[in-house]
Amino acid sequence: MPELPEVEVVRAGLAPAVSGALVLGVTVADERALTRHDGGGADFESRLTGRTVRAAARRGKFLWLPLDAADPIEPEAPAREAVVGHLGMSGQMLLRAPGAAPERHERVRIDLAHPVHGELSVVFADQRTFGSLAVDALVATSDGAAGGYGWDEASVPSQVAHIARDPLDPAFSDARFRAALVRKDSAIKRVLLDQTVISGVGNIYADESLWAARIHPETPARELPTRAVNRLLVEVRHVLQKALAEGGTSFDAQYVNVNGQAGYFAHSLNAYGRTGEPCPRCGRPIVRVSFTNRSSHYCAHCQRVPRPRLG
Repeated sequence: MPELPEVEVVRAGLAPAVSGALVLGVTVADERALTRHDGGGADFESRLTGRTVRAAARRGKFLWLPLDAADPIEPEAPAREAVVGHLGMSGQMLLRAPGAAPERHERVRIDLAHPVHGELSVVFADQRTFGSLAVDALVATSDGAAGGYGWDEASVPSQVAHIARDPLDPAFSDARFRAALVRKDSAIKRVLLDQTVISGVGNIYADESLWAARIHPETPARELPTRAVNRLLVEVRHVLQKALAEGGTSFDAQYVNVNGQAGYFAHSLNAYGRTGEPCPRCGRPIVRVSFTNRSSHYCAHCQRVPRPRLG
């Protein structure tokens, strides 16, 4: 599943092409892409056509395109709605020339007219159909800060309001994260995957961050000393920023940027997917263990099993 770096690469690619663009028309080829939308394909098309996209925004793994207020009296009024999207397991947001042939697994096409770039299309393609698009109401952020990356207004789609801020968000609170860990008996790996505690970190980057911080994935979150939590946050940010710089992680053709190009962070992985290979730090083999419906990859020598607390 695309994680923060992959979704941010897509957002950054969309932003200059869609910000300020007028929606000329919408074609819904497969309504399975609208499972989060309150209404069918015709409703989705009518609510978008004729609107202007204000920006391309992201929080965690969610994207949204805020729309103008559709108010002729107050055209600059705060946005009230957005197209919110989640890429699921295999979703892609692609920029295409107007009239371009349909993509394989194309679900929705949004035709735009940009004041600088002219006409273009945003295509939502999704092989496994776990991704989704919806027109959703914007609600005030709980902390009064900007909704997310690429969006300065203090609003967020209602479907995203429960998602925590991600560690690259300027409004992310290290102190609040540390306080949340104190209340968690769960393993730190599980907490890193909890999008209501910290968003955007999935299985790949959790494994990589824990390896870098020398923390065993089964360490109870509340037993981590403050120094270890601070070190973990530093490594989470470093891993995410490095992955962003390298265009994300692509193991197959399902994750690509808006131009259809794959990321190459897979070549920089130290733990994830390297079962049996030598740890880049100590040379012992990386091990893989089952973790709910996923797997954890770590170095049993560098990331020691935590000792149980006495009494």
